[in-house]
Amino acid sequence: MTTLRARLRPPAGIDREAGSVTVFVAITMVGLLVLVGLVADGGAKLRAAQRADAIAAEAARTAGQVIDLPAAVSSSNIRVDRQGAVAAANAYLTAAGATGTAAVSPNGQSLQVTVTTSAPTVFLGLIGITTLTVTGHAQVDLVHGVTGGGT
Repeated sequence: MTTLRARLRPPAGIDREAGSVTVFVAITMVGLLVLVGLVADGGAKLRAAQRADAIAAEAARTAGQVIDLPAAVSSSNIRVDRQGAVAAANAYLTAAGATGTAAVSPNGQSLQVTVTTSAPTVFLGLIGITTLTVTGHAQVDLVHGVTGGGT
């Protein structure tokens, strides 16, 4: 008959700390996968934001080049066609496949373009976040004439 103490003592040759490294590695790997996921999906969000800003800037540049042709031909009065500028910016957004708005400021001196786009996620999809939405902005000043020597 064995005593209670003898039954509770582990048999000889068995290490009571066996498997402790496995638990450490499992917990560490989960943490590393979370970090890799944040870096990958964060990079995707940054690229989407850069793309939205670039599209907004190009749409604003396109809008800034629309001049009132009849006034420019008949005289030396070169001015921006505001409705044409907004239409040109919206046409550029459509051609680029982006969703956004273009509007002339209340004082008529600038045009603002806002673009909204999204980027799919890889790792955040595991917790239910499938897309990241970003917004890009650009503004162009509507210059009505050039004065000075210019070089």
